[in-house]
Amino acid sequence: MALATAALVLTACGGPAAPTTGLKNTDDVQLEDVNRTDPGKLRDGGELRWPVSQLADNWNNFELSGTHVDGYRMISTVMPSLFVQKADATVATNPDYLLDAKLVSSSPQVVTYRLNPRARWSDGRAFSWEDFAAQATALSGRAAGYRVALTAGYEDIAEVERGESDQDVKVTFARTYAEWRGLFSPLYPKQAMASAEAFNTGWRDGPKLTAGPFKVGTVDPTARFVTVVRDDAWWGARPKLDKITFRQVDKPALAEALANGAIDLYEVGSSIDLFTRAQSIPGVVTRQALTPDYLHLTFGSAGALADPRLRVALMRGVDTRNITKALLGKMVRDEAHVVGNHLYLLGSPHYADNSAVASFDVEAARRELDALGWRLNGEYRAKDGAELTVRFVGPTPNPVSDQVSKLLQSQFKTIGVQLSIEAVPATEYFKGYVNVGNFDITCFGWKKGPYPISSSKGIYDLDPANVNQNYGRVGNDTINRLIREGTAELDDAKRADLANRLDQEIWRAGHQLPLYQLPGAVAIRSTLANAGAIGAASPPEWVSIGFTG
Repeated sequence: MALATAALVLTACGGPAAPTTGLKNTDDVQLEDVNRTDPGKLRDGGELRWPVSQLADNWNNFELSGTHVDGYRMISTVMPSLFVQKADATVATNPDYLLDAKLVSSSPQVVTYRLNPRARWSDGRAFSWEDFAAQATALSGRAAGYRVALTAGYEDIAEVERGESDQDVKVTFARTYAEWRGLFSPLYPKQAMASAEAFNTGWRDGPKLTAGPFKVGTVDPTARFVTVVRDDAWWGARPKLDKITFRQVDKPALAEALANGAIDLYEVGSSIDLFTRAQSIPGVVTRQALTPDYLHLTFGSAGALADPRLRVALMRGVDTRNITKALLGKMVRDEAHVVGNHLYLLGSPHYADNSAVASFDVEAARRELDALGWRLNGEYRAKDGAELTVRFVGPTPNPVSDQVSKLLQSQFKTIGVQLSIEAVPATEYFKGYVNVGNFDITCFGWKKGPYPISSSKGIYDLDPANVNQNYGRVGNDTINRLIREGTAELDDAKRADLANRLDQEIWRAGHQLPLYQLPGAVAIRSTLANAGAIGAASPPEWVSIGFTG
């Protein structure tokens, strides 16, 4: 699943190769920069203070409002991920939960899982095949009333059965699903999936059951923080930290919070101010690694924007290179490289720039708008007596969103389009606006992962019955077909070709306009180890994070 981040910078890129991102000191950028230290040499105990832009709207990561990256980080401290993604975007089983997983048949496709018999939910019940069966049913897209953010893969499952024991799981697919390792992470207990009510709202205020190295201590939405504490019932390696506090901190206040000891790190994202201020904070270093996060503009499809030709014409009026240079400034060297692909990021061996149909060209944008009947009437364009006004919705306080919207407003004026900017409270941005499609254009980030097609299905598939993460409600039958073909293709080279054909169709549909890949800088205390710029790794290595002194 793709994870959304509010204009700071879901899950889909291949293994990184030599990057051509234009980052400052690119030759020195590593796959990770985390002060790698043997956990046995770290101080036992201590509190890690981690800033978030918002608390979890829902602790069910698969419910539509539960996909924000900050919420996922909290969830990942207390819930099981059967597979973990490493810094180089490769995937491995997590032996704390899963002893073995393998493809035992291709036709029909059958995958077997052998669960760690020590793995238990916080009520004492051992993990079982029934948890898999309940999750597969809930996320299939066929269960009435479930507000599901992702159905990819689960909709292809024909049956989940018990193997030789309750900890042996057999999953048979009705249709081939190549990226099956992306399923069942996180895994939820069967109770969370038992009904639409339990799925949608049962975990809104906090998890009912956990199974991680930490357990929830305090959830305080008024004081805007969550704590998780070491769980003595955990069967894996003992965490070095006693406690992690996730505290909501507005983006402009991050540097001051780090300087005064309220937090221990922050992600620089696109902010040159945060990048610069980190250099002067005593005891703080800036770490950097190739990151699978990118900033983009999502387009809605209401009103005049229902016409994909209009959306593409508007994209042609956006100078993404100018926006990238303006925001990243000293964090990049030479010419900043923008992203020309929705599924593969810069550094992937399968990356191709497919953006020609929507590439920046002011004259082409003007011609296309004229051809669609949107002609200049004074300063701005109109058609049939109605002025073309596009509504940009962004979170506040958020300097990145503010800057992008103002640059976009200026660029649109050049092609005769009026951009109306609406700043909304950051705490309401996703649940009150993005998730419900209440925008014409908005700007946030996607955090990508190793499954380019399946993890993007919820974003680009158009299904009237399930919005998933297609917040703009944009798509067509060709996109849907290519997604189905790509997820069913077991040959890696053929699947990559299908992914790039899919990307070309996404460009033609005027779905999203990628801006740039984040520089991946993190300001962090020099005494904090095994944390920082973690590259493509997900989730963070919570049990290994600690302090050197």
